[in-house]
Amino acid sequence: MKLVTAIIKPFKLDAVREALHEIHIEGMTVTEVKGYGRQKGHTEIYRGAEYAIEFMPKLKVEVAVKADLVDAAVEAIVQAAQTGKIGDGKIFITPLDNAVRIRTGESGEDAL
Repeated sequence: MKLVTAIIKPFKLDAVREALHEIHIEGMTVTEVKGYGRQKGHTEIYRGAEYAIEFMPKLKVEVAVKADLVDAAVEAIVQAAQTGKIGDGKIFITPLDNAVRIRTGESGEDAL
């Protein structure tokens, strides 16, 4: 099992959710986060004053998947979240030792 973590632009969430649903990945966790990479923020003018926005609003989408679905999940996220502009985000893949469904006590891939 693997944990696929994607940092995406907020307006791309519905497209990512639908893309994952199409490959039969149902569950996900979404967290509002802020950060920056090469984008390095930007400046905005509010009531005549200029403000530096250093941390951009993003969403962190976490999906636990079977090892054989990792490539499909990554491809689905890339296709759905990509705009071709700086700040599209990143995807991180980490090993997932175990998962337990609290309601039934199922563990491993059965808990996904």
